[in-house]
Amino acid sequence: MQSSRSFFEQAIRRTGWRPQRQAVTLAVLGAFLALIMGGLYLSQVASEAARGREMRELLTRRDDLERVNEALRVEIAELQSLDRLRRRASELGFVPAGQEDQLFIVVNGYNPNRGQTVAPLQEVEEQLPVYDESFGGWLQQQLHNLTQQFEQFSEGE
Repeated sequence: MQSSRSFFEQAIRRTGWRPQRQAVTLAVLGAFLALIMGGLYLSQVASEAARGREMRELLTRRDDLERVNEALRVEIAELQSLDRLRRRASELGFVPAGQEDQLFIVVNGYNPNRGQTVAPLQEVEEQLPVYDESFGGWLQQQLHNLTQQFEQFSEGE
């Protein structure tokens, strides 16, 4: 055990690996790791800031589009108002129909108080076949078909 320890001590002395150099090396390594960690942190912060700006722009655009939609809804409601429609109709030459302008047509056989529709509805539904086949029934039917084929074949000879 003693010889292996002396071997390591001798190897360290030969390479000139003194405690001062070890401390400086560890300090440089620590600074290098701190720079790498700092760079990664700054990269992460920069990408989050860019996402935040993009999100803010998208929210602003959404709010603008909602305002435009509401303005269009108001405009549609104004265009569909009864006063505007009457004014537009009068501009096109339409006038309100009076009693003398109305014409009633008598249709023979028409009953306005009937309860049926124009085309009679089909209330009868097609009855679907009931599926009650079991494996035994299917097997029996196949055997029956097979015996009929043998009978036809034997009659044909």
